[in-house]
Amino acid sequence: MDFVGKRFWFFIISLLVITPGIIFLILAPGLNPGIDFTGGSSMTLGFSDQSNINQELVRDQLITLGYEEATVQSLGENSFFVRTRELNEESKDALVTNITSSLDEGNAYLLQGFDLVSPLVAQETVMNAFWAIIAAAVGIFFYIWWAFRNVPSPLRYGLAAIIALIHDTIIVIGIFAILGELMEMEVNTMFLIALLTVIGYSVNDTIVVFDKIRENVLIYSNRSFPEIVNLSISETIGRSLNTSFTLLITLIALVLFGGATIREFLFVLLIGVAAGTYSSIAIASQVLVSWDQKSIGIPFRNRTTT
Repeated sequence: MDFVGKRFWFFIISLLVITPGIIFLILAPGLNPGIDFTGGSSMTLGFSDQSNINQELVRDQLITLGYEEATVQSLGENSFFVRTRELNEESKDALVTNITSSLDEGNAYLLQGFDLVSPLVAQETVMNAFWAIIAAAVGIFFYIWWAFRNVPSPLRYGLAAIIALIHDTIIVIGIFAILGELMEMEVNTMFLIALLTVIGYSVNDTIVVFDKIRENVLIYSNRSFPEIVNLSISETIGRSLNTSFTLLITLIALVLFGGATIREFLFVLLIGVAAGTYSSIAIASQVLVSWDQKSIGIPFRNRTTT
């Protein structure tokens, strides 16, 4: 398969995937931040086995009590994870008592956990996450630049890897902006941890392809650079797809049976693994070729008429 010859279409596909997420980030409220970023309180409530309570009942009761901003996640049978604005001890006790007395009157309940995150801590979490991502990107850039110092223009390899990372990050953030608007899916510290994991996976997959390009550049010095990239992708695509496929199977199993508490983390990994596998073949390598050829590969531009 002529991967290099189709690089224009790869770029178009990425643009089509990225654009809806950017539109939602601009026009909609954007990402739906959890209390890790905004500050607030969270609690886990467990009701008796005799009760017949669902997520909607808990949500309606919170609205009735004046907590319209609260979100509710089901953690299994008669157990719910509730996020709401910052509560003091008295407000927390009153809220729990009102909910349980209204929904499960006469039966015992269990407050399985309560956490409080102040806005100051939330702001610090956001800044630390931002600097962690910047530090990871800078470290990756300099490592790849140094590791590929024996090939022509090693700077290009580092920049191409960073472009692929930005591509994957934008896709993940954009899709979560859509999910936040349509499904009220929140982003929290687990989202950031998963995003850093995706960055690491994407770089790993990209370096596999780049390393094969470096090897073939030294072996086939008489071939053109696009030919070498095509050969390198063909030699590594089987490994990349097999590795990604087995990882995706594991992640899907965790999504189905792992519970709601790690749902956002797993969704980020699912999206990121797919995007990272694609970007190592269709973005990072093609950026190298486009830079070398000074062309993004627009079809038919060299066709002549007779």
